Amino acid sequence: MSVPLRQQLKVASYLFKQKLKGVKRYPLVLMLEPLFKCNLACAGCGKIDYPDDILNKRLSVEECLAAVDECGAPMVSIPGGEPLIHKEMPQIVAGIIARKKFVYLCTNALLLKKRINDYTPSPYLTFSIHLDGMRDRHDSSVCQTGVFDIAVEAIKLALDKGFRVNINCTLFQGETDHEVAEFLDYAMELGVEGITIAPGFSYEHAPKQDVFIKGLEVKELFRGIFKLGKNRNWKLNHSSLYLDFLAGNQNYDCTPWGNPTRNVFGWQKPCYLLADEGNAASFQELLDTTPWEKYGSVNNPKCASCMAHCGYEATAVEDMLAHPLKGLWVSLRGPKTTGDMVEVDTPTAHPDNNKKTLADIPVRTES
Repeated sequence: MSVPLRQQLKVASYLFKQKLKGVKRYPLVLMLEPLFKCNLACAGCGKIDYPDDILNKRLSVEECLAAVDECGAPMVSIPGGEPLIHKEMPQIVAGIIARKKFVYLCTNALLLKKRINDYTPSPYLTFSIHLDGMRDRHDSSVCQTGVFDIAVEAIKLALDKGFRVNINCTLFQGETDHEVAEFLDYAMELGVEGITIAPGFSYEHAPKQDVFIKGLEVKELFRGIFKLGKNRNWKLNHSSLYLDFLAGNQNYDCTPWGNPTRNVFGWQKPCYLLADEGNAASFQELLDTTPWEKYGSVNNPKCASCMAHCGYEATAVEDMLAHPLKGLWVSLRGPKTTGDMVEVDTPTAHPDNNKKTLADIPVRTES
């Protein structure tokens, strides 16, 4: 586990309080999305396909902190868009830290060198820097050359200044277990605190629809990665049971309210990944009016191929609380990498993706 003890204890205390109070639906991580605008146009991104009037909208400092207070989750992830574009992001982050919430500020790092002095190292602040693999693969993923080198330079700078740094890695078509293992080794050499890793979600609005890896391919890829990772001491920023789920050893339904999303439209129904299902005016309205039974891999074709941590990490944490010995056993031995996988029900049959990889996508060069 790559998460510091202070954070583990605070989150565990929060979870047990929810259980003691008998709360059935509670948030684990607030997905706070203050803007959609970005300085990249990644092949697998579904967040930037909006007209300019929407891309130019921002949540204010007051709106962001009100969402943090209203939701009550112990952790806040700030994705986007590119959060560092937001001129008031330092004040937003400072306000969250003042509330003793753990904030993961997600960034492609293009602006981090310029903006890093706007922030102060804190045990409550982590820069979560986007890297989808080694240089060629990452630059293909973000459709622009040179981004990998800028991100690595920013990681080293942030670490030198005493910041907590995490890498956020998304896997797409064409990945091999050896390539991913090489990248994870490299990330550990950089000295980051941990790595968040998951298969990309097939956003309906993504500019490329044939780059996503799904179903059995995901599980076979992660089994290969974990088999290579035995005794390599990778610091993966996930619960052991979520990693076991990625390897096809757990059959989970998602917990969409575990990572609720507040963005420029309001509280997004039902989750961070589905953007066309409506919005609520408040967090309580989100809980009360979302038809949760309509969603999940068994109930909705849009969810059929999803294995993203924003949907399933909360489920894995619930399972850890209910079955601590199982969680401990998986934590000690690692995910199973051989033998049968658990059977998973799906709502409808889906045609396989074309086997086109990110390497086939034109890369935009900087002018």
